[in-house]
Amino acid sequence: MSTDVGSGAGPDTTATDAGAGATAGGSPSSSINPASVRAVAKKDFRDSIRSWVFWGLSVFFFTLLVATTGVISYFGEDIAAQGETTEALVAMVNGITRLVIPLIALILGWKAIAGERESGSIKVLLSLPHSRKDVLLGKLIGRAAVLSVSLIVGFVLAALVVVALLGSFDIVDYGGLLVMSIIYGLAYTSIAVAVSSLTRSTTVAGAGMIGIFVLFYILWDTMLVAFMTLMNMGYLPEGETTAQVMLFFNSLDPGMAYQNVLSLVTSVGDLDGQTVMMLENMFGSVPFYLQDWFAFVILLAWIVVPIAIALFRFDRVDL
Repeated sequence: MSTDVGSGAGPDTTATDAGAGATAGGSPSSSINPASVRAVAKKDFRDSIRSWVFWGLSVFFFTLLVATTGVISYFGEDIAAQGETTEALVAMVNGITRLVIPLIALILGWKAIAGERESGSIKVLLSLPHSRKDVLLGKLIGRAAVLSVSLIVGFVLAALVVVALLGSFDIVDYGGLLVMSIIYGLAYTSIAVAVSSLTRSTTVAGAGMIGIFVLFYILWDTMLVAFMTLMNMGYLPEGETTAQVMLFFNSLDPGMAYQNVLSLVTSVGDLDGQTVMMLENMFGSVPFYLQDWFAFVILLAWIVVPIAIALFRFDRVDL
């Protein structure tokens, strides 16, 4: 009997030690517990409400929409006469949120994991117990919820002002912009949290956020210009293949995908007839990577791929 108890205790102790080792040094087999993910996300979201981050963002998006609506109402008599006020609002707000949402998402995700590691509080989180995957996914969902719900609050409150000032309101276009803005924000939040998980230094993480922004808003276009310059100078072959590569590369930019995907759910963003004709003359038809459904796939990929890589790596690093 005593032998049976001893042999039973042995494996239990080993399992406990293995679990402790997994928490300290990382384990490729750590599982995902939905309840733990939800708990981490809920705490993250509540903390943002206490710090007024959520309310500040809600006011910001409300003000953005109201200000844009006011501009259209005051200066856009021709637009109003044509009954295209909501389309104009969507197009103008899209141009602004394409730049602003990434900035907000990168700031929200900056200290998501790096801050916890730098302060040592990550070890407290992992002892509750939450696995590393739970913490990473919970942080992503919590930060994404802050951005998403603030967008919803801002858009819903501003809708009343939009109707009052513009006199007409297309809820499909307006709602489509909101949905795609949330997805766009989730993509950048995923990138930000993934980058934050790569380091235990908030300084390095902050530099990474700046690097991400510079990559997509400066270097990406610069690379395209360099690509075209090399082609014009004869260092790259001219022709359909080169043009296809350039256009495909451009379509991978999250901001470009956000702009292109609007035509999937709104009346804004469709390729004009002249552009369609040019593409058909060049390639025989509009390439799949310039179509709105592919832009949606690109946004989904920017959500899934960064956090998937982070989940794999974060499980294997020393804290």
